[in-house]
Amino acid sequence: GGYPLLGRLGAGGMGQVFLSRTGSGRLLALKTIRDDLSSEPGFEERFAREIRNSDRVRSPWTVTVVDYSAPGRRPQWLATEYVPAPSLAEWVTAHGPLPRTALLSLAGELCGAVQAVHQAGLAHRDIKPGNVLLARDRPRLIDFGVARAADDSRHTRLGVSVGSPGFLAPDQAVGGVAAEPADVFSLAALLVHAATGHG
Repeated sequence: GGYPLLGRLGAGGMGQVFLSRTGSGRLLALKTIRDDLSSEPGFEERFAREIRNSDRVRSPWTVTVVDYSAPGRRPQWLATEYVPAPSLAEWVTAHGPLPRTALLSLAGELCGAVQAVHQAGLAHRDIKPGNVLLARDRPRLIDFGVARAADDSRHTRLGVSVGSPGFLAPDQAVGGVAAEPADVFSLAALLVHAATGHG
């Protein structure tokens, strides 16, 4: 995509994430998609559709989509604004449960984030501590477009829904279609994790 890779930020089930930047110097998080996912029948179309959908969510609690790969490009990739912040999962692992005041603040902010996603006509489908960045100004809910495209692909291939154990709604866990109510369940499970360090 013409964006230089400045360093590796991490890796997960979808692929790797790199620090990059635009020609003007704006920092980006550039996620590359694993080749085996990219080669799944129909994944490319779902990926493009879901990223466009994700870009419809204009909210202070989500990251801005900057660019993504053209059809047919390998590896497929997604560039979003870079938020220099730990995930909720990382924070809880390092420091333990959130204090009560911070927990209540996080709950209110994330309710706003989930509401913004739903008002755009979307469901996140993978709300978990690793998908919440604890930025200094407010938390950011990340990764819903890519997670949904991958979940659709796995559901088609395996006949079951794949998500994050411990944060799946019961209907997701048995292979049902995840929608807004499942997001609310996952948010509650995430807040239990933030409050207790478990879950």
